[in-house]
Amino acid sequence: MQRKDIKEIILDYLRSNCNAPISAEDLLEALAGEFSATKFWNELLALEKDGRIVKTRFGTYGLPEKMGLVTGRLQLTSKGFGFVIPDNKGDRPDVFISPRMLNGAMNNDRVMARVNYDINGKKPEGEIIRVITRAHNKIVGTFFQSRDYAFVVPDDKKIASDIYIMRRDFNGAKNNQKVVVEITEWPQEHRKAEGKVVEILGKLGDVGLEILSIIKQNDLPLEFPTEVVEASKKVPKTVHKNELAGRRDLRHLPIVTIDGEDAKDLDDAVYVQQLSMDEFLLGVYIADVSYYVTEDSTLDKEARERGTSVYLVDRVLPMLPERLSNGICSLNAGVDRLSMACEMHINREGKVLDYEIFPAVIHVRHRLSYNIVREILAGDEALLAKYEDILPMVGLMDELREILHKKRARRGSIDFDLPEQRVILDEKLRPIEIVQRIHGNAESIIEEFMLAANETVAQHMFKQTWPFVYRVHDLPAEDKMQELAKLLANFNVKFKVSEEMEPAEIQRAVRAMEGRPEERLVSTVALRSMKQAVYQTDNIGHFGLAAKYYTHFTSPIRRYPDLIVHRLLREWMQNPVMPSAKAEPLTDKLDVIAEHSSLRERAAAEAERATVKLKMCEYMEEHIGEEFDGVVSGVTAFGMFVELPNGVEGLVHISSLMDDYYEFYEERYALVGTHTKNQYRLGDKVRIEVLQVNIQDVSIDFIMAGENAGVREHIRQQLLGRQSHSAAYGQKRSGGAAPSKAGNAQRKNKASNKAFVAKKSKGSKNKEASRRSAKHGKDKNSKKRRKKR
Repeated sequence: MQRKDIKEIILDYLRSNCNAPISAEDLLEALAGEFSATKFWNELLALEKDGRIVKTRFGTYGLPEKMGLVTGRLQLTSKGFGFVIPDNKGDRPDVFISPRMLNGAMNNDRVMARVNYDINGKKPEGEIIRVITRAHNKIVGTFFQSRDYAFVVPDDKKIASDIYIMRRDFNGAKNNQKVVVEITEWPQEHRKAEGKVVEILGKLGDVGLEILSIIKQNDLPLEFPTEVVEASKKVPKTVHKNELAGRRDLRHLPIVTIDGEDAKDLDDAVYVQQLSMDEFLLGVYIADVSYYVTEDSTLDKEARERGTSVYLVDRVLPMLPERLSNGICSLNAGVDRLSMACEMHINREGKVLDYEIFPAVIHVRHRLSYNIVREILAGDEALLAKYEDILPMVGLMDELREILHKKRARRGSIDFDLPEQRVILDEKLRPIEIVQRIHGNAESIIEEFMLAANETVAQHMFKQTWPFVYRVHDLPAEDKMQELAKLLANFNVKFKVSEEMEPAEIQRAVRAMEGRPEERLVSTVALRSMKQAVYQTDNIGHFGLAAKYYTHFTSPIRRYPDLIVHRLLREWMQNPVMPSAKAEPLTDKLDVIAEHSSLRERAAAEAERATVKLKMCEYMEEHIGEEFDGVVSGVTAFGMFVELPNGVEGLVHISSLMDDYYEFYEERYALVGTHTKNQYRLGDKVRIEVLQVNIQDVSIDFIMAGENAGVREHIRQQLLGRQSHSAAYGQKRSGGAAPSKAGNAQRKNKASNKAFVAKKSKGSKNKEASRRSAKHGKDKNSKKRRKKR
């Protein structure tokens, strides 16, 4: 604790008393009497090493932000550029980093960058001048061997450089094997990264290899360590009487859980009562995980490292061992469970009039699913009889849901009605169907109730002036909003961009597209224009929800920040006044937890998306040669992306458009034929044929429906040639010499991917008939899912 205090004293002095860099001797003299010289030097060096202060070439010290520098986390994109997200971000803007300014930094590294601002000071750009800490020292990729050396081509498209492997570090790896490489030398300006093979995952084409690679690539743990499993066995299976002291007994209430059919980690339960014509009682009861997972215990350290449960397409990687996640912490029906309660009195305008937060013991009456609630609301007679004891409450829940939703809409909260897909697998984990996740009133009941509880807890802790972990969502970047405005202008929707955007303005623009064919695509672009929500200790509000205060309180079984929020609430209940000497070190600790949790959440989301996309490719492999109606979901200089009704997206390469030469008009989001003036715009309905699927690259190529067999074969060969060229060139992309045999091996591997010439569907007699039918094709499927934000 003392070490933290010394650092804060040094930083506070530099912030408040120094208009220029200061020597260490002058700084020590100014702080004389605060601590010993030895402790001062230790902490000064630690601050410099961590990038929180900077030592100049003249031996003086200053704060990065006062020297045109920024310290933060680097987030790269698949296009090669990235952004530095500042530490303790607050309202500071992200800093754009071009590929040539990375200087060896890699995705998620903690870096220091020199910042340059444009004339208006709104769009900072920078150059990485120092890598403070590396995010990952292991990378997953494909091994390509030459005589005395090899390269590993990373699976992660955000890593633009191959990894050079010396023969002595092959460790048994062979051509076309998927491996894990440990970095031994980091990349420099004209030099590749070097590494050694530490794990061989399998040979390309092995069953289950791709998902295993995704898990390893995102550094997700497969199994719990032995000591964690042993620690979980010491947790009791049932609630004992001696654990009820200090808890409010609510076991008499008809509390229910509402979750998906296959959910096993039930961390939230609800209860609604009408107190008067104008007032409701909403009770949200959350599993009291912090009672069982104590600070810095074996279970806590493992949960902190994992950060979140990960829901992949074929498995769940839980944050806590099953004995807790599906057992004593899960709010299972018919058994006593410890909970942290948030009870709110809410009027018909949706305003929280009063609230209480307290520990409780509950006994869930019924384990409901979304489907059950949906059928009850629809009047299913069998379910009405089965759940007769809670029918009035279910009706009140739906009434309160609408009240809370309207309140959020009035203040400008943005709801993107975007479908989400679920891939159904058979017993051999092969995809057999892609279905829509339903998001109706049943899902919305839980969503609105959890949002209300999260806001209430966040506002409460903010007013207590306690260090806390908030869920924040920053203002969107102005350039992104300008792009959205250009898109909306194509559909005659006015959207005024300002420096301080209000969420209601985006809400109105999205609503203006309701019912139009382009509604979904505009919503998608608007969503992509937003910044990512993150965890941090500085409360800046949640833009998307139009909320001044927001946190994550409702899922401590599967999210570590929620567990921390419960722990802070418990500490506040025991001692409402936070000692000032404890506040700063606690804030520092929470900053680290918040940043790590944000990183793990992002890795989990990327892994979840990657496994779904992979299974979609496997599914479409069985539909090569078939025709589908779709919608143009993206337009680029090299072609257009088309999304099918089942959510699958593929590329129609510009070279496959055989009826004309096409030019890309960025401001119109369109490809326009030079002679025919035929155009493909964002949102247009088209009819396509599935040409080929590349499982290794997780990509799908479409062509326009109706092309004859000769044209299809010509296009297929063009695409294969382009892939082979890219594979060979991939060895040279970071500037080093590429081993010729490795290049040959990669070309052979690319050519071996499934790329079948499709047979023309019966319904397409000729190209023009097919194109006419494309304009009138109807989607067959749609998809959506409720998320707890």
